[in-house]
Amino acid sequence: MSKLSTARVFSRDFKLSAVGRMLAGENVSALARELAVLRKDLYVWRDRLRSGGPEALRSRGRPRKVPLTTPVAASRPPPDRRPEAAAAELAAARQRIAELEAKIGRQALELDFFQQALRQVGEVRRGNDKPGATPSTPSSKR
Repeated sequence: MSKLSTARVFSRDFKLSAVGRMLAGENVSALARELAVLRKDLYVWRDRLRSGGPEALRSRGRPRKVPLTTPVAASRPPPDRRPEAAAAELAAARQRIAELEAKIGRQALELDFFQQALRQVGEVRRGNDKPGATPSTPSSKR
């Protein structure tokens, strides 16, 4: 005896709320049981949302016609962008890049320091490989 399958249709709002709860950290299996959907569908909805935004979470059927944007209009900057604002934004971005590069430099120095310290500790511990010798550094006996 075969079971009749009825395909459920979910609204975009339902999918958005389900994916939002999933991305907020809820257990996917528990969420799927609660909403009575397949875990696979939750992952598919999440991937579609990430790749195409909320418009990608359409319901079943033929998609609506979307007006095509002309390449000329798409390549122009928005009319409200002034050159002064763009220059200020560029200066702020360059300042942030300089700060991040300085932070990376400090982290590289710290990493080099700790790698050298780890090498030195490893050499001290490997020093006694004779039979019956202690394999590590002596304890501090505090």
